Amino acid sequence: MRTSLYLFVTFLLAMDQSFAQQGDPKATEVWEPIPKIVEPGKSSDLPPSDALVLFNGKDLSAWLDKNNQPAKWILENNAMTVAKGTGDIHTEKKFGSCQLHIEWRTPEKVVGESQGRGNSGIFFMGRYELQVLDSYNNRTYSNGQAGSIYKQHIPLVNASRKPGEWQTYDVVFTAPSFNADGTVQSPARITVLHNGVLVQNNVEIKGSTAYIGKPAYTKHDEKESLSLQDHGNPVSYRNIWIREL
Repeated sequence: MRTSLYLFVTFLLAMDQSFAQQGDPKATEVWEPIPKIVEPGKSSDLPPSDALVLFNGKDLSAWLDKNNQPAKWILENNAMTVAKGTGDIHTEKKFGSCQLHIEWRTPEKVVGESQGRGNSGIFFMGRYELQVLDSYNNRTYSNGQAGSIYKQHIPLVNASRKPGEWQTYDVVFTAPSFNADGTVQSPARITVLHNGVLVQNNVEIKGSTAYIGKPAYTKHDEKESLSLQDHGNPVSYRNIWIREL
């Protein structure tokens, strides 16, 4: 009896699938809108045709210091390097959700340890930090090493290269949105590839980066500047481009 019931149910399922395949396949085709054409870069590190280049190795014209004056970091060998004591720099243009490509290098000569070794950071909207650190054979707290969302999310793996070698971050950042009363409508999210390796997989950012205490959100504009941190270490950057999403 059970065998007969099984065969009957199997027959019904097969008939249902057969009916599902009938009809007009065009009923599920969507032709509009047509995605715009974007010419990809000739290699994964080169900007696509709709990207804005924030640093091409030639000048710091896209960057300002904390006083909104021209950035004072060191420009040489197609890279810009933190000039200790000159402070963080930020983009003159403001961004919300975006795709970012950025290359960075910690000093070849190792000085210091833990958080004192090759430390800098990339702040989306000036407040949500993706940590930059020499994490090659350098023990520190896991949510503060390279690839971490500082003091919020530990990277899935440590994909760090040796000191003095160029490294890459490819990032998709989704900006938060707020209700009229300042409460969070949807939190920020971020996906990060470090040297081509996934280290943050669409994680939820819990609020503005905090060195002490818990992160929290404060309502801000839909677009804000991208910032790079002067943490006192001569970290270098090059080949920075961004796509607004």
